[in-house]
Amino acid sequence: MEWYLEALKKYAVIDGRSRRMEYWMFTLFNVIITFVLGFMEGLVGGPGIIANLYALAVLVPGIAVGVRRLHDTDRSGWWLLIALIPCLGAIILLVFMIEDSTPGDNRFGPNPKAA
Repeated sequence: MEWYLEALKKYAVIDGRSRRMEYWMFTLFNVIITFVLGFMEGLVGGPGIIANLYALAVLVPGIAVGVRRLHDTDRSGWWLLIALIPCLGAIILLVFMIEDSTPGDNRFGPNPKAA
């Protein structure tokens, strides 16, 4: 939960770097929350508006933590756009997000693992 809240605190901060743990915990919590909201709305026969509103609310923090994660692997945040290429783009982006941090400082700042 701490990693999820940390990403939300940096709502639109695209400077700096994010560790794998911060990115993946943020992603995991978003998937779980969206699933639970959608399930609950399905039980009461709702159209899914609450889950969609939640997804819209975490869109900017999701982009920001993704950019910071790419910075941690010494890549520009523009690499997020590769996900727009069907199938192959998502696989490439997944590989980038799984990679370990570049050791030491890089052009985007100090290594967050050292802190």
